[in-house]
Amino acid sequence: MYNYYDTIIIGGGLAGLVTAYELLQSSYKGTLLIIERNPPCHLGGLARLAFGGMLLVDTPLQRLNRIKDSMSLAKKDWHSFAEFSPNDYWPRQWAEYYIQSSPKLWQWLKALQLKFFPVVQWVERGLYTPGNSVPRYHVLWGTAARLISQLVAGINQFNVNQQLTIKYEQTIQHINRGGAVYELSATSDTEQMHCYRCSSLVIATGGIAGNIEKVKSYWSISDQPGRLLNGAHPSANGHIHNQVIGLGGAVTHLDKMWNYAAGIHHPSPQFTDHGLSLIPAKSALWLNAKGERMGPEPLVTGYDTHFLCQQVAKEPAGYTWQILNKRIALKELAISGADHNPSLRDRRLIPFLLENLRGNHWLVDYLVNRSADVVTANSITELADKMKKISEGSHLCSDTLKNTINCYDQNVSRGRQFYNDDQLRRIKQLRTWRGDKVRTCRIKPIDDPKAYPLIAIKLHLISRKTLGGVQTNLASQVMQQDQQMMPGLYAVGEAAGFGGGGLCGKRSLEGTFLTGCILTAMSAAEDIAKG
Repeated sequence: MYNYYDTIIIGGGLAGLVTAYELLQSSYKGTLLIIERNPPCHLGGLARLAFGGMLLVDTPLQRLNRIKDSMSLAKKDWHSFAEFSPNDYWPRQWAEYYIQSSPKLWQWLKALQLKFFPVVQWVERGLYTPGNSVPRYHVLWGTAARLISQLVAGINQFNVNQQLTIKYEQTIQHINRGGAVYELSATSDTEQMHCYRCSSLVIATGGIAGNIEKVKSYWSISDQPGRLLNGAHPSANGHIHNQVIGLGGAVTHLDKMWNYAAGIHHPSPQFTDHGLSLIPAKSALWLNAKGERMGPEPLVTGYDTHFLCQQVAKEPAGYTWQILNKRIALKELAISGADHNPSLRDRRLIPFLLENLRGNHWLVDYLVNRSADVVTANSITELADKMKKISEGSHLCSDTLKNTINCYDQNVSRGRQFYNDDQLRRIKQLRTWRGDKVRTCRIKPIDDPKAYPLIAIKLHLISRKTLGGVQTNLASQVMQQDQQMMPGLYAVGEAAGFGGGGLCGKRSLEGTFLTGCILTAMSAAEDIAKG
């Protein structure tokens, strides 16, 4: 027996919640159902664990920071990084719509009483391909966890008549279309079958980044990675993408991904190969498994994440190293996500400021004491011995490691007028923007007893986001292969490649994911509400 709802949303992540929120506060009178495969504590999906950075264009906060931005400059930067093909009609349309919608997104976030950290961050500046010409990365005060809590509060406020129902711990097995009605079958953890019908169906199930085998099957950025940690969740497995294809919908650009080059094993894993994504220290030396400098272009984060992943994926050992000292780690090392930035997440201003001024001691201690991928020592020889113990094979050479560190340190010791190293030049340039200066060390040698212990971090590629997905028009309606719209079927958030089946193209300017979820969900809700 089928239970009927006017609109069913598959997935209770950010995009699904925004769809429900927008419908509840509109004139829409239909019944709503969210089907979420996880328990209530996971409502909000990966967004509730996210750091909370958002790419916004020409905002009041940018102007307060004396940043001269414009829609035209953002479009130029976006297209440079995206490298769209001539056939990418809907991704191009969504990219344009995203940029033009920045004022609307700003007002929507303000209406939820959300605030931003006062200094706009500058990420994805571009390396060989130009990226963000100016800082655009706005960080939510309270991280994305605050976004989810405010959103849930808003949903509860508008759901006084119980227009919305949420079913937890149910997994969609099949989706069929019968005329103007969609039929869904789902199973609960007790293997009980549940059947539903609806007139409007919204796919909000995320991407494929939690399915490591599928990620590898679509891998295209360079050589196949030897080891890939899971930085998403196994529930992001692509099953619903296959269901959409079975209905006749178009799924595109699954080979476009936004993975990261600096993953470590989670100290408290919740599933196989569960990883954490580090924000790697800019002043650290990035080395291959032998202890040689990665290059010939030194790897420095903040410029082109896609390039970093390309270079790391080429390494035959399947892992790389970052070498730094405690002084660098305290100021620069971070973990992406809300849980490992509690002062920011909990909006505790004084501890947050102290961590930025005096160093994040608890985070460094956490990594040193809890992570199997982190070792410390008070000499390079001792460090090499400990690195060998957590290495696969016998790639590392102690003399090579010592020579690599000494060569860099000798360059530093000659003085700034004699710097002849691209990493040193980039660090100097980074420190000219105050958003980076506060989190980037002054240039000093790595092997400095005053900054001991030395720290080595074993890094792996880690999956994060799917840039491709279900192809949609600007109303978030699913498109068929023949580019005809599928009535009543919508895709939002990462399931739709954050808009159009891939609005970011080849690379993201970073910060487009939370906002992409919001914008696609707003479009879907607006179209559904029209009836």
